[in-house]
Amino acid sequence: MPKIKTNRGAAKRFRKTGTGKIRRNKAFTSHILTKKSPKRKRNLRKGTLVAAVDASNIRQLIPYL
Repeated sequence: MPKIKTNRGAAKRFRKTGTGKIRRNKAFTSHILTKKSPKRKRNLRKGTLVAAVDASNIRQLIPYL
């Protein structure tokens, strides 16, 4: 059986937690920040978990994570 290739774009965006869930960063943090409130920008800095319906697809993209 050949090895499965890792999707490099996904490998840079996702990582696993200690319990095996997949973490991601939030979007909308790179530009047009003047109209966003400080509270909104502060909350965008925090990471969050991937939704359960998306997790199985991401695991296929990153088989060795």
